[in-house]
Amino acid sequence: MFTTIALLLLALLTAYLFGSIPTGFLLAKALRGIDIRKYGSGNTGATNVFRVMGRGAGIAALAIDLTKGIAAVLLMRWLVTSSTFASSGVGETISATAAAWTYVSAALLAVLGHSKSIWLGFTGGKSAATGLGVLLALTWPVGLSVASVFGVALGISRTVSVGSIAAALSVVVFMVLTDQPVAYVWLAIAGGLYVILRHRGNIARLIEGTEPKTFGS
Repeated sequence: MFTTIALLLLALLTAYLFGSIPTGFLLAKALRGIDIRKYGSGNTGATNVFRVMGRGAGIAALAIDLTKGIAAVLLMRWLVTSSTFASSGVGETISATAAAWTYVSAALLAVLGHSKSIWLGFTGGKSAATGLGVLLALTWPVGLSVASVFGVALGISRTVSVGSIAAALSVVVFMVLTDQPVAYVWLAIAGGLYVILRHRGNIARLIEGTEPKTFGS
């Protein structure tokens, strides 16, 4: 039992550390030798990387941030279903509900890690891309649906923040419509609200009409 608990805690810590990888910061340092936090919006997320560093770096940051979220959830899922975990006797008796909450815990820590990175003094991005990554790993139909909402909102508004906020608002709807576990619904509520709160500055600028377009004019 002790070994099982230790493995779970290690997996949760790893989920946070996955999320904490400061992708945008590292890309900017490697490619331009700059601190991305001193340019553009000062954010380390993919959108600011795109604006400051260009399309290639922005796409790379987005892909890596998505992968961080996917990896955090898949690691926990692998652990819960692995022979090592099952051999303790817990893996054979753990309920689907308990397993879902375990996956959600890893997902939330990955999202938190992205915006509160231990490597950047507990600052970071806005967690939209990493949040989408955990959704794709938990339930890909919901993840793809949310990505579609993001794409449509982005296409109409030409502004990533609008796409991210619309996607965050849609998560709960898709979780309920597809009859996902209660733990996933609560993740959608908590994660969606967190992403929206991380965009509160963008929301203020949208209301004022001063939020810059990400693409086009």
